[in-house]
Amino acid sequence: MSLSEREATSLEAREAGTAVRATSASALAQVGVLAVLVVLPFVLSGFQVFQLNMMLIYAIAILGLNLLTGINGQFSLGHGAFYAAGAYVAAIIMDHFGLGYAWTIPAAGLVCFVIGFLFGLPALRLEGIYLALATFALAVATPQFLKLSLLEEWTNGVQGIVILKPDAPFGLPLTPDQWLYFFTLAIGLLLYWMARNIVASRSGRALMAIRDNPIAARSMGINIALYKALAFGVSALFTGIAGALGAIVVQFVAPDSFGFVLSVALLVGLVVGGVGWLPGALVGGAFVVFVPNIAEEFSKGLSGAMYGVILILLIYLMPTGAGGLIRTIADRMKRH
Repeated sequence: MSLSEREATSLEAREAGTAVRATSASALAQVGVLAVLVVLPFVLSGFQVFQLNMMLIYAIAILGLNLLTGINGQFSLGHGAFYAAGAYVAAIIMDHFGLGYAWTIPAAGLVCFVIGFLFGLPALRLEGIYLALATFALAVATPQFLKLSLLEEWTNGVQGIVILKPDAPFGLPLTPDQWLYFFTLAIGLLLYWMARNIVASRSGRALMAIRDNPIAARSMGINIALYKALAFGVSALFTGIAGALGAIVVQFVAPDSFGFVLSVALLVGLVVGGVGWLPGALVGGAFVVFVPNIAEEFSKGLSGAMYGVILILLIYLMPTGAGGLIRTIADRMKRH
């Protein structure tokens, strides 16, 4: 073997070793985060457990938005509408039909998948800011639609629907907040596993090809219309499940709870967590829940201004979100 061949073999071995170490470090980090999430409900107060639960719920919604925007490249300002749809499906099933809360999760996911898929079909002709405008209209119209007298029999109009918080089953020694936290965590892990598999599958590669170069994707035989509509449907499914969980945890749904601000919060969480980086959904969920409270602690009268300052600083420090920051740190550690 010549010198150049030995050097090439050595380089390949070092690169393979680096890849293995990076994979091991990533798996170890995920196990560590999961362990912390499991332990936290037993050392925090009831309200703090509620906040953690809402963090997980928003993380699920952001995960769905990431599949649409980060993986498929379709920009959405209307995911609050899918969150509202999932919440109302859960509330109506529990309040009007008397079914258990567990049944609301698949029902909300199915209904929102259909809504998202049907909305995605006419939106196929729209791209960029025009698609954002269409989803913006969806987010603005949804609260008004829920107030219609035609639907008041089901939605209770502006008064909303009150839901009873379920107790832990099987006599488990958990408070209702702790049980719902672990229930949400289990569903979140399942959805995260599904999202990872979708991205790693042939369909995921097709979605990313459409995002990167639609013309090249079409020339390779990818049905762009079908995949874009399915991306909207799957994204809405994730967000609808998050909405159903949110309704169960908060115990109340009303049209004004799902305004345009909710859609903006989900988009902000996506950007902070990292567009296209699935684990960043947890970071985005934490930002949506905790940063407004931190801003209010600085000044109640200027909480909105402080929130904006914090957001600007984070964007300045992490222009590509938490995912980009972690990748940058990992690259520097490799070089050193």
